[in-house]
Amino acid sequence: MLNTLIAQLAAGHALADDQVTDAVNELVNEAVSANLKAEFLGALARKGETPEEITAFARLLRDKAVVPPLDAATRAGEILDVCGTGGDRLGTFNISTTVAIVCAAAGIVVAKHGNRAITSQAGSADVLEALGVRIDLSPAEAAQSLRDHQFAFLFAPNYHPAFKHIAPARKRCAERGQRTIFNFLGPLLNPVSPTAQLIGVPRPELCEPIARVLQSLGVRRGMVVCGNVGQAARLSPTKVEKESETGATPGPREVGISLDELSTLGDTTVAEFYQERGFSTSLLSPEQFPLQPATLADLLGGDRAANAEVVRRILRCEERGPKRDAVLLNAGAALLVAGRARSISEGWELAAQIIDAGQAEAKLKELMGR
Repeated sequence: MLNTLIAQLAAGHALADDQVTDAVNELVNEAVSANLKAEFLGALARKGETPEEITAFARLLRDKAVVPPLDAATRAGEILDVCGTGGDRLGTFNISTTVAIVCAAAGIVVAKHGNRAITSQAGSADVLEALGVRIDLSPAEAAQSLRDHQFAFLFAPNYHPAFKHIAPARKRCAERGQRTIFNFLGPLLNPVSPTAQLIGVPRPELCEPIARVLQSLGVRRGMVVCGNVGQAARLSPTKVEKESETGATPGPREVGISLDELSTLGDTTVAEFYQERGFSTSLLSPEQFPLQPATLADLLGGDRAANAEVVRRILRCEERGPKRDAVLLNAGAALLVAGRARSISEGWELAAQIIDAGQAEAKLKELMGR
């Protein structure tokens, strides 16, 4: 089956929904060789994944996930996830993870779906573990944590058992420098099925199609962003490469001058949609916010211990420079997406109040079980 689909993709023809079903069944079949699976994933990437294909893959793979048993009240409310697909390889600290804690401190239910770093130093799971937050919650424990603490980390390998049969093929693709559809899928496979999502992508042309996919998956409020960092990226070190917070392994050609977050260093491409208003795309200028002068070097992180200390310093109000600005900007967007702010600027101000009042640090201590 995969050989037939590879030939079709090589001819430039998209997959129909029933063919995606066949492909997923083959990808999760341990009897199919990793090399053949890798050839299929490579052919799909070379052809270029359509929003319809990404949506179909996401639906089918999410159907195979282990779903936490949420109570009716939690399920009826807004549930937020905030993460990047990875792929920028710029080595910034874990902005999205910090934002997730700030949003939980604001009373928003945050289901953070993520993984350990694969080839770099600090994924979301690594940093939360270094902070003392449990990353190995069972589905029942995750549901309880969402109800009682407004936060749960959903460690991807525990919720996607079928992926163990796909991992060797993804590894082969990564070794060849070939990205795959899984670079996009991580944030789309949250087993809780969030109602609101903020996703960062590494290239601006991905914002609209990934936002369309989110909308097709039933997300009520969504924003997909890609931030420009200007000339700074040309001078930045690349040895500290941030892996996708959802475990994607970006190819070397995706190294560039864009950030899979809202940028404090340049314009951010934004694609967004909300129940109360339709789909829109725009360019967000950093000049709209009270930003301090900064370069990419000011946003760089390190290993899990170093990045965990950055998070602590921000939440304790000890770090008030460009790293805090990056968190406030992205938290502002997340609070807008979650319906707690009417604009990113209003969300920025709310996030600053939450941090300055000690609520974000208190939330971290709560999640640590203190």
